[in-house]
Amino acid sequence: MRKFLVYFLILSLLLGLLVGCGEQEIDTDTATGETANPVEVDFSNTDADMFTERDNTVEYDQNTTVNINFSENKITSSSDSVKITGSTATITKEATYIVSGELTNGMIIVNAPDTAKLQIVFNGASITSETSAALYIAEADKVSVTLAEGTINTLANGGEFVAIDDNNIDAALFSKQDLTLNGTGSLMVTSPAGHGIVSKDDLVITGGTYNISSASHGMDANDSVRIANASITIDAGKDAIHSENSDDSTKGFIYISSGTIKAEAEGDGISASAYMQIADGAIDLTVGGGSKNGTKEQSDYFGGFKGGRPGGMRPGETQYGNSQTATEDGTSMKGLKSANSMLISGGDFVINSADDTIHSDVSIIINGGTFSLASGDDAIHAEETLSITMGSIDISESYEGLEALHIDVQGGDIKLVASDDGLNAAGGTDQSGTTGGRDGMFGGRPGGMGGGMSTNSNGSIKISGGKLYINSSGDGIDANGTVEISGGYTVVVGPTHGDTATLDYDKTAIITGGTFIGTGASGMAQSFSDYNQGVIAISVGSQSAGTKILLKDSNGNTMVSHEPELDFAVVILSSPEIETGETYSLTIGSQTEDIEAQ
Repeated sequence: MRKFLVYFLILSLLLGLLVGCGEQEIDTDTATGETANPVEVDFSNTDADMFTERDNTVEYDQNTTVNINFSENKITSSSDSVKITGSTATITKEATYIVSGELTNGMIIVNAPDTAKLQIVFNGASITSETSAALYIAEADKVSVTLAEGTINTLANGGEFVAIDDNNIDAALFSKQDLTLNGTGSLMVTSPAGHGIVSKDDLVITGGTYNISSASHGMDANDSVRIANASITIDAGKDAIHSENSDDSTKGFIYISSGTIKAEAEGDGISASAYMQIADGAIDLTVGGGSKNGTKEQSDYFGGFKGGRPGGMRPGETQYGNSQTATEDGTSMKGLKSANSMLISGGDFVINSADDTIHSDVSIIINGGTFSLASGDDAIHAEETLSITMGSIDISESYEGLEALHIDVQGGDIKLVASDDGLNAAGGTDQSGTTGGRDGMFGGRPGGMGGGMSTNSNGSIKISGGKLYINSSGDGIDANGTVEISGGYTVVVGPTHGDTATLDYDKTAIITGGTFIGTGASGMAQSFSDYNQGVIAISVGSQSAGTKILLKDSNGNTMVSHEPELDFAVVILSSPEIETGETYSLTIGSQTEDIEAQ
């Protein structure tokens, strides 16, 4: 039988070329030239730390409450603590207020002492302000808005914000103070010229059903957004949920404990200028029109209201963070985004985004959850470290699947499709399409498409557990640095065209445990540079997708059985059961050859 198996003779030559090229130390913020020093994040936060007893209190004594009633655009109240001027009701003292009825063009203002803690109960209330916020909290210590059980409530702005004091009121519900939303009723918020709900301190939501339509951010807070046990639907012209504090780097965080969030946003889905922590919940985001808009520089409707109202960011206006700039040339359209680190411990995520689906300017830790992701750029991107210990991750579409300077996969079930690299370890800011690693040395891919980040040989990819299935049109595993596999079950299906490889690394690729099955192109092929278990690395000519690969030991026991989804010219196999120096029977389609493992 004609032999078709040829060992990799190019391995040593490639290793020498790659290692000889040296290292470039690029570990700085490209915008400032300074090394980033993010604030250390304490991810030990629990609901007890994030939510107070008052945040969860929905009960009240009707015998001691103050009633505010709307009827035929007139306001009446049972207490002189409510000052009524025309169609404006101003709350001036600490108490519990029950609001009901319809006010077609008016507003409620809270202007109480800065020590006052108020509860406002919406009991079938509908308030529209044509030129300002329907509910404006100017002064108090803290205000809780409780949605009474079984009630439907609405707050709306009519499409214009006219200044009534020194504050820039730009939301249908606008609070200068800490704001809590709770209860079991529902609240509809409509804001065709601004944000839906704004708190200039903390925005806490511990219950209720919310439906928000806004030209700008759906929910916006300076210090934090904290969510538990709520059902939230948002249609936003900018970010769906946004927390940003430009003065204090420890603030501007987002904490989600539970609940349901479904949002369509022309900006980011959920965005924090500090850290993000998600413990559980169901989150469904469509961002920037979805992955089909991944090549677009800017959303056509950014800052608009249901595609109809102009507005949004002006030329030169920016958001926070290196990769989060919004200018006339581009808008950030990421699913989950944090300028500091991110921890996801559980939850059910469906994210379809024009840009990265999950992004951190520092590090991401995924300790659980179920993810269905489609991205016009990277599916999961961290500037420093991406760690995955548990979870089920299905990436149906991406430019690069997982990207970070350091990728550490310890567990989980990961399946991804990438139009470029499956796993990419590199350094620098998120600039998909720039050259890096081998791509930079050999002139890059056609059209200038290279690795996803700036050239750096300090990157690393470690796989110690879990299951990975990588279907990539670029490199399967690309490390501008080192690769280390010590466990898990990894399958790489790569193409036969272009300047691609199943494995691509600058320094070393070591396998000491786990199973690795890889297929792809032969032109730039690399195998493992070091190993303490058997490795079979061969060129097999031109093989069609679906051709069966079968490896058996000398006793006829099946070691590997695999049918790649893409055409292939190279096969790389390794597992603890494959022993160096032993001879195995390898069948590719209808042809069989004995081969000795290295």
